[in-house]
Amino acid sequence: MLSKKAKYALKALLYLTKNQGKGLIVISDIAEGERIPRKFLEAILVDLKTQGLVQSVRGKKGGYTLVKDPAEISVGNIIRMIDGPLAPIPCVSHLYYRRCEECVDETTCEIRHLMRRVRDATAEILDTTYLSHFEKVEALGFCE
Repeated sequence: MLSKKAKYALKALLYLTKNQGKGLIVISDIAEGERIPRKFLEAILVDLKTQGLVQSVRGKKGGYTLVKDPAEISVGNIIRMIDGPLAPIPCVSHLYYRRCEECVDETTCEIRHLMRRVRDATAEILDTTYLSHFEKVEALGFCE
């Protein structure tokens, strides 16, 4: 399940994408425009800055902007940065593999085979969807 933090990170990045070329965007505009609690958004933007996705300028004329081209930022990578692996169980994760303690034989585990298909389908969609694919923030169809 997508965490609220990842959802808000996506919404904030899509807001910045939509407003790219308009200069620095103040945090209050993002928070108000996307209905994200300001304090939570501040923490998220710090994380996104640490990950090299946004940059900020302090002061009266400060704000946030994207560092990378939206065509280079995949939804899958954003979710991984915030929530960790896309895999529903650890034994099918590419980046965070961990054998299930109760597993007798990974090669014959039906649950593992099903969850690998889920992981592959999820990764295919999220890793080939970039911020540039959204003309409007509402395109993701997020609801509260």
